[in-house]
Amino acid sequence: MPAKSIQFITYPEVSLLDLAGPLDVFMAANHFAHPDHPPYSFSILALSPTTEILSNLSLNAEVLAAHTSPAHTLIVPGGPGIHAFCEHPKFFTHFVSHAEKSKRLVSVCTGIFALATAGKLKGRSVTTHWSAYDKLEHDFPSVSVKRGPIFINDGDLWTSAGVTSGIDLALAMVEVDLGHSAALEVARHLVVFLKRPGDQNQFSSSLTLQSKSSQFSDLHAWLNNNLSGDLSVSTLASFMNMSDRTFARKYSESTGSTPSKMVEQLRLEAVRHLLATSSTPLKTVASKCGFRNESTLIRSFIKNYSVTPGEYRARFKSSPTTKN
Repeated sequence: MPAKSIQFITYPEVSLLDLAGPLDVFMAANHFAHPDHPPYSFSILALSPTTEILSNLSLNAEVLAAHTSPAHTLIVPGGPGIHAFCEHPKFFTHFVSHAEKSKRLVSVCTGIFALATAGKLKGRSVTTHWSAYDKLEHDFPSVSVKRGPIFINDGDLWTSAGVTSGIDLALAMVEVDLGHSAALEVARHLVVFLKRPGDQNQFSSSLTLQSKSSQFSDLHAWLNNNLSGDLSVSTLASFMNMSDRTFARKYSESTGSTPSKMVEQLRLEAVRHLLATSSTPLKTVASKCGFRNESTLIRSFIKNYSVTPGEYRARFKSSPTTKN
């Protein structure tokens, strides 16, 4: 089987990790393959012969031209320079025409703006770094932006949140191309988990709450240590030394969420953690995380994640590690 051509697009101020992370994954896959039959070949392409990534760091790349061989997989990393790249005089004549010949289009982080500008994302489900959600939705309303996942595969299109999630994205593609065992070997070599599932959220609920409000930071910390207790509005209002009505109003204004919804999300996040990291019976999980009973937990879990707790555990539970 001929090697799949993996081509990376680079430009001034590209993010090094967005480029190097996925590249290392594919290179490691070659390392573990038969030396006479590497599964991948690599090219780093640019619209100019020398790409200055930082003031004192330049990258020599092959200049993208009309005669450049088509890619099996064309990857566009993100970086501060992506919007200038999209305005380059050769963007449409060279990059877009080249992208149209590729079998698999991939963006890492804000590299998605190149694919969107090229008209490749209309009606497609995509993701990007959380800081770019609003701009992507505003600039390209025909694109279905999914907030949260670390990567999404929509047919021949792969998009990721960026930074280290580009590694997760590349591992998932290696698994599709070469199988589970090959991807596992690469993951072990890179000392990363084989899979952070694509639909894993970019944020935990706790981190999201921390970013939204400092007024209630002590409350949120207390909640995470008392999920099995009484977390009614009255209890939370008492902790904050407020009346129930004042607390509910101020909390919603500050976080954009109701207290009851926030409690449910924190409890469900704790459930997901236990499902993925332990074999604790579901009845015990429900009790530890503050659900009235197993049935209540199952209903809430399905409502929020569209899968049962059992299905989630079967898919995401970590394998036990071997002790030396």
